[in-house]
Amino acid sequence: MELLAPVGNIDKLKLAIHYGADAVYLASKRFGLRTFAGNFDMEELKWAVEYVHNAGKKIYVTINIIPHDSDFDGLGEYIKSLDTLGVDAIIVADLGVLRVAKRVAPNLDIHISTQANVTNSQTANFYADLGVKRIILARELSLEEIKRIRSELPKDVELECFGHGAMCISYSGRCLLSTFMTGRDANRGACVQACRWNYTIRETNKTEQYPIEEDSKGTYILNSNDMCMIEHLDKLRDAGIDSIKVEGRMKSEYYVANIINAYRKALDYMYSHETYSLPSDIANEVNKSSHRTYSTGFFFGSAKQNLETSMPEADYDFVAIVLEDSVDGKALVEMRNRFLVNSSLEVLSKFENNAIIHINKIENELGEVIDDVKVVQQKVYVYTDKPLHKYDILRRKKV
Repeated sequence: MELLAPVGNIDKLKLAIHYGADAVYLASKRFGLRTFAGNFDMEELKWAVEYVHNAGKKIYVTINIIPHDSDFDGLGEYIKSLDTLGVDAIIVADLGVLRVAKRVAPNLDIHISTQANVTNSQTANFYADLGVKRIILARELSLEEIKRIRSELPKDVELECFGHGAMCISYSGRCLLSTFMTGRDANRGACVQACRWNYTIRETNKTEQYPIEEDSKGTYILNSNDMCMIEHLDKLRDAGIDSIKVEGRMKSEYYVANIINAYRKALDYMYSHETYSLPSDIANEVNKSSHRTYSTGFFFGSAKQNLETSMPEADYDFVAIVLEDSVDGKALVEMRNRFLVNSSLEVLSKFENNAIIHINKIENELGEVIDDVKVVQQKVYVYTDKPLHKYDILRRKKV
């Protein structure tokens, strides 16, 4: 299966490729569903296509808003420019966008977004008849339903599904809550994730607010668990999935690096062993970046709400990213969270498995010895007892 990574900016793209993604998906400043992700202007897109292709990987661009007529202004020219840049496919959710794409760029591969809510083989074959290359299935499908769709779909049409990350409480992401409460349209790229907020009820003629409680912690009635299928990748493969997608274009650099590294190692393990029983050191990696309580979504039955909290949790803090390979025990890093000399930190690396390093000495860029790194994104040299590689990430277990 292809491992497909979310990238909201250039730094995340570099990390996704470095840590083992087979393909990345991203958006430009227009027509995508993650307005607040940073995203790419056309010059950055041109650079991204060249960078990804030089690495032998693929790049897909989202045009997955649910558009109104005004949203089509400039769309045809934009799609033609993506075709000229050489993107490997566009991801669309709307038949009108599909119609425009077929007219202006007939040879450009089209992937149907999960926003299109494909939940059955009839709909899948309808899109296949229109010439789409891949269908990104709705999140509300079981493994058995996916097998049925795969069996009735032409073999040259690929299937993709989300395998890790946040799940929308609304049907495959079509939600109006953000629009109603803030005026920001989730279906046109501006979701504020209002489903994650804590809610109370109030009797019409009184001012008191009453929490909607499930137990002593309360409950978030619109809050879903995050999806995690890292221990069931063989079942997705056997169901006929061609690409496993990680959600998270608005997540941190560390999230992209950590989750893609974990799934890369899990997929490599799956394809090198007859029986898929994932070692705990790989499976536990997904707990080391920010997430809500994990579940397996709808793959084995109905998904569940998170009735405890909407706040994400993580076992580790992202401390620094390595900017250059170390030489004679000295490496240039960029700080993300405060750390001190004599700290012991864990290394996330594609090359080794979670080495613990000791910070023996720290210098600033002027060569001055310092004991405390507390300026966000400050670049410093660290002296350690083990070698470090460019794009390694230093992290610290929370206490």
